Amino acid sequence: MYENKKIAVFGVSQDPAKYGYKIFTTLLKKGFSVYGINPKGGEVEGQTVYTKLADAPGPVDVAVMVIPPAALMSAVEQCIDAGVKEIWFQPGAQSDEAYDLADKAGINATDSCFMADNGLW
Repeated sequence: MYENKKIAVFGVSQDPAKYGYKIFTTLLKKGFSVYGINPKGGEVEGQTVYTKLADAPGPVDVAVMVIPPAALMSAVEQCIDAGVKEIWFQPGAQSDEAYDLADKAGINATDSCFMADNGLW
């Protein structure tokens, strides 16, 4: 279902114990077109991690949020600006305000685990 979509993972981490790392690297290993987003930038598994969504090459179809609720509004605004059509708010990365902002912008917003719900874990 998502094989031909470009996916941005907000909250990518260089720490293998964190879900931002686990989700990003699993998607990479499964052959997905995936971009890591983290204000710190850097690199994970040889892939550039972009400081903001606007820096990622090309359009993004789906955003997976693995960030603290306090950072969600800014991330959703980046998604709106970039024309993202779908956002998944991972457990722990949820905010009614951010969900409502996405919904009002016409983005399909889901409060659930992208990986589990799509049979990737």
